[in-house]
Amino acid sequence: MPADHFINIYQRHADLYDAMVSREDYQGHLLPALYHAAPLDGAFVVEFGAGTGRLTRLLTPHAAFVAAFDISPHMLRTAAPTLPAGGAWSLAAADNAHMPLRAGVADVVMAGWSLGHATGWYPDTWRASIGAALREMLRLLKPDGTAVILETMGTGYADAAPPNETLAAYYAWLEETWGFTRQVIRTDYRFESVDEADKLTRFFFGDALADRIRAESLTLLPESTGIWSRHISSR
Repeated sequence: MPADHFINIYQRHADLYDAMVSREDYQGHLLPALYHAAPLDGAFVVEFGAGTGRLTRLLTPHAAFVAAFDISPHMLRTAAPTLPAGGAWSLAAADNAHMPLRAGVADVVMAGWSLGHATGWYPDTWRASIGAALREMLRLLKPDGTAVILETMGTGYADAAPPNETLAAYYAWLEETWGFTRQVIRTDYRFESVDEADKLTRFFFGDALADRIRAESLTLLPESTGIWSRHISSR
């Protein structure tokens, strides 16, 4: 999908986006996998690309504090009412490459389904764009902190694989150049009806997937998620 398709969604259609992502991971695999990647209990977490607060909602019952950022105020306005009143969290607009926080503040820095967009938006310079965000993640970490990145490993297929060659190159670059370690889990979507599945996938993924959902009467949609983590040792 072209870059302006997703930009339009993130600037104008946060409610639909949040409804879609709330249907993902009905099996509850995500939180245990995040615990496998990083110690979350009592952690100060900085979240890049928080969107409508999907991960923020998952993290706040466990972390000491979650400072969540997204470049889209529209997305954050949808996130705010879904988070616990008086909870230990904050939301603010910021670019992934420039976080308004001092160095060494975070036990865990997390970017969920955010950095990989640069491979489509900046096909010739995505390494520079994502690299700036990675350096910012590492700047914020305390000694013995952990950086965690989540990205898709395929929507609509039972076998996990990068959806395209550029994402495959990005994932390999995370591992081979930046020293991240990958785990892959299933985070399937479950929709209430075929009509809902059609509505909530067509606007984001496009006609081909939604037409297949309609033709096959699907309410369960396979999804795989890659979770990359890098621990920064103090020794």
